[in-house]
Amino acid sequence: GTDTPLAPVQQAFIDAGAVQCGFCTPGLLVAADELLERIAEPSDADIREALSGNLCRCTGYEKILDAVRLAAARAAAPTTEKRA
Repeated sequence: GTDTPLAPVQQAFIDAGAVQCGFCTPGLLVAADELLERIAEPSDADIREALSGNLCRCTGYEKILDAVRLAAARAAAPTTEKRA
């Protein structure tokens, strides 16, 4: 195995508890990542529209929406770099 870090959207899905059985996860991740590339701070309507082509039978979608919101918030947050 490699120690390749997860993409920000992948980490947000894990942190928000948005991953269930994993069947829909790849499509949701791709759709969410594409959305965040187009719209840095998407509205809930933007998120719902972007994810509308993906069906999840495990959840009520709230954690999935939370994950996309979290990824957007993290991308918008200023990063701090340690300087030597």
